[in-house]
Amino acid sequence: MGKEVGMAAPVHVATHPMIQHKLGLMREAGCPSSEFRRLLGEIAMLLCYEVTRDLPLEQVPIETPLEPMMTPRIAGRKLVLAPVLRAGLGMLDGMLALLPAARVAHVGLYRDPATLQAVEYYFKAPSDVAERLVLVLDPMLATANSAVAAIDRFKARGCRSIRFVCLLAAPEGIARLQEKHPDVEVWTAAVDRALDEHGYIRPGLGDAGDRIFGTA
Repeated sequence: MGKEVGMAAPVHVATHPMIQHKLGLMREAGCPSSEFRRLLGEIAMLLCYEVTRDLPLEQVPIETPLEPMMTPRIAGRKLVLAPVLRAGLGMLDGMLALLPAARVAHVGLYRDPATLQAVEYYFKAPSDVAERLVLVLDPMLATANSAVAAIDRFKARGCRSIRFVCLLAAPEGIARLQEKHPDVEVWTAAVDRALDEHGYIRPGLGDAGDRIFGTA
């Protein structure tokens, strides 16, 4: 897996060499959008493997070509993947590659450039979302305003099993998320140095949404 930091719910830093190699390629300013999207999807799939490591299993009977047996299956209701629009969409396909039957919720938030606060413009989730494990997806945990707002929204719907998955995190974002939602565990590929005066993660990789969709 990797190391854990933090005093509230754990922050899991995935140190697998493949994740770190792909993240390094994404950080380069010359990485084209097509390559950036592909690498993000691959890292999301690898992070999905980590964040689902402790899902409960149950034994079910099956018939192999030779004889009956009991085999493990994931227990309970299927997960909900909740990308924060728009950058979170870049992580969705990689997650669905491992969880093809997962339900998908969408949380539309944008960051006000003056206040850096999250403004909601869209929310759609399964009617029984409160009964499922929700993975909130957003490549960057910077100020954490969007992460906190998204988790607030799911908790307002009765969700009590929520995990946050990102590509990069800043110490300031981790601290704020743990302050507001100390029960929510975080999975990330790296914790960078700090935020700058514009709320960007340093050294970071720039604006993830712009780099995913080629709108920089």
